[in-house]
Amino acid sequence: MQTVLSIPELSAFVDEVFPQQAGRFEILDLAPGRVRVRMETREEDLRPGGTVSGPTLFLLADCAYYIVTLAHVGREALAVTTNCGIDFMRKPEPGPLLAEARILKLGRRLSVGDVLLYSEGVAAPVARASLTYSVPPARA
Repeated sequence: MQTVLSIPELSAFVDEVFPQQAGRFEILDLAPGRVRVRMETREEDLRPGGTVSGPTLFLLADCAYYIVTLAHVGREALAVTTNCGIDFMRKPEPGPLLAEARILKLGRRLSVGDVLLYSEGVAAPVARASLTYSVPPARA
């Protein structure tokens, strides 16, 4: 499995197609079938009790998997989530979050994989997500 986009190309494309989230995701590392992404949490990402909300964890998991899929299929803005399941395992602390996304199977139409989410500086994951993305058919 070979990447077709570089970190700068991926960052620019994600900022272009999701301008409302521009600059929110920092791609730390990219390798065949894998990506590491960092996201700084904001005040609006917190829920009562001072923990990071579930929707924020979903945002990071979904975007990290979108990024790893795009790295392998190219500039396909219309690649979309068709399934996501998340296990919340520990309370994420306010502050930066990390995502480690990996592709388990990349076919012509589907990308299937998982994402581990971490509070920065903490070894144990706070959540695990399983995702499937639909990839539009190749244009002739």
